[in-house]
Amino acid sequence: MSLTVERLSLSTGGATRILLNRPDKANAYTREMLDVLSEAIESCLDPVLILGAAGQGAFCAGADLNAMKHAKAEDALDLRSQQVFEQLASFPGVSIAAIAGAAVAGGLELTLACDLRVAGPLAIFRLPETGLGLIPAAGGCSRLPGIIGLGRAKEMVLLGTTLSAANALDWGLVNAVHADPMALALQWAEKLGERDPLALRLAKSVLDPQLTESLNKERLSEAILYGRKESQ
Repeated sequence: MSLTVERLSLSTGGATRILLNRPDKANAYTREMLDVLSEAIESCLDPVLILGAAGQGAFCAGADLNAMKHAKAEDALDLRSQQVFEQLASFPGVSIAAIAGAAVAGGLELTLACDLRVAGPLAIFRLPETGLGLIPAAGGCSRLPGIIGLGRAKEMVLLGTTLSAANALDWGLVNAVHADPMALALQWAEKLGERDPLALRLAKSVLDPQLTESLNKERLSEAILYGRKESQ
């Protein structure tokens, strides 16, 4: 299974834990894996969703490179990763990313769609797309500035700056660094279970900016870049 889904029974209520499960491929996602993730998010009825990764290595290396070799302009206009990450961002409960290893490219964008992020001490964060003739088109250009500020977002996107866990905490990319990020995510889930679920849902709707225009620009820009690669 490329993804494992588990219902957790906590002292303050329930939570769903989703683990990316392709450790031999740095948990890179395929179209099929995104479809399974979409189904897991849609079927989650718990007030808390925790996203993690199997294995001791990377959290997620982004899109599977073999699939990317055949990407066409029309694929970017209907970008599946952006659709699923937006679905995660719109989850009515609270989502937490537990990031033990590297979150790169789409893997970092996946964590940006979560409400809270906790990193392990060995986690790193990078958006390498502009060095590959692409842009971060699944939320990297649209969500990142709202989290770490425009100047720092430009540094990550334009220069491809790599952040350590400590840097990510200092920049506000993650909420905490912990020796066992999943353990802390579970502690947060317990605390969230003590709070009113409707109040949490309404607070999210007020806090989160409307990103529709920026997400559209990401897709259009990526379509142009995909089209250029096709013609080369």
